[in-house]
Amino acid sequence: MGLSEHRYGLTVQWTGNSGEGTSSYRGYSRDHDILIPGLPVLKGSADPTFHGDKARYNPEQLLLAALAQCHMLSYLHVAVKHGVVVTAYRDEASGMLKLNRDGSGQFESVTLRPTVTVADPAHAELAGRLHHEANQVCFIARSVNFPVGHEPVTLTA
Repeated sequence: MGLSEHRYGLTVQWTGNSGEGTSSYRGYSRDHDILIPGLPVLKGSADPTFHGDKARYNPEQLLLAALAQCHMLSYLHVAVKHGVVVTAYRDEASGMLKLNRDGSGQFESVTLRPTVTVADPAHAELAGRLHHEANQVCFIARSVNFPVGHEPVTLTA
């Protein structure tokens, strides 16, 4: 494996067998653990709409989080490249999932709403434009088949 390839691994373990397995649709829990060596266990479930536990993370939230995290990390990278000093970053992301009659579904879109604070007011306009470049290099955004929109706000310190 060369420097251009990175492999990732984790274990998803179902913990929701209440004694009868999947003998009925409502007879089992959707609870599961996401295990990554050296990290705390991430407690997962389905969205409550699909009989999941609202106290646990669901896959839809984790996909949205991955997109928001990746954009932030990509943005911070391109900011450094362009000499823009970022002092704060917060994103209020949202996504829209469409359910189909056959029980399938897919994300139709995600909108990231990052609020970025930059140190130098002279960099505010450039800082706003850098979201496009960050989207172009974000590994996760480049991997999904739905639009990832951006509604950035730039503040100055």
